[in-house]
Amino acid sequence: MNTKKTDNKKIKSFSDEERAAMKERFQELNMDRKEGEKALLAKIAQMPEPDRSMAKRLHAIVTKSAPGLTAKTWYGMPAYANKDGKVVCFFQDANKFKARYATLGFSDMANLDEGDLWPTSFALKKLTPTEEKKIVALVKKAVS
Repeated sequence: MNTKKTDNKKIKSFSDEERAAMKERFQELNMDRKEGEKALLAKIAQMPEPDRSMAKRLHAIVTKSAPGLTAKTWYGMPAYANKDGKVVCFFQDANKFKARYATLGFSDMANLDEGDLWPTSFALKKLTPTEEKKIVALVKKAVS
């Protein structure tokens, strides 16, 4: 948030990035299934490498492993929702927050529970066959 000072009072306002994110989220909420997948693919196409290649591969993995999920964007990130429209998993490219790794995340809609403590996000630096196997298992478990 930006803070502006007027007449000895501080006024908090949203940054340009925050306003853009809110606008984007509003548009996401009003998309149908076909528009959602189109928006997801457009987001992936805008990503720099190696995030773009990783996101494309993840898209293929998730859509094949969990065909019941709907591709869409969620806060500007590629995401996959259940039949109720609730996001189950998402991909956050490293560039989005200038991080050193991308993230595969799962919401509370994912059935990944293991006792009283379990991971809900995973750092991704590279997708090899080993990681792909783990992701397939996680996605299948998330929607079971």
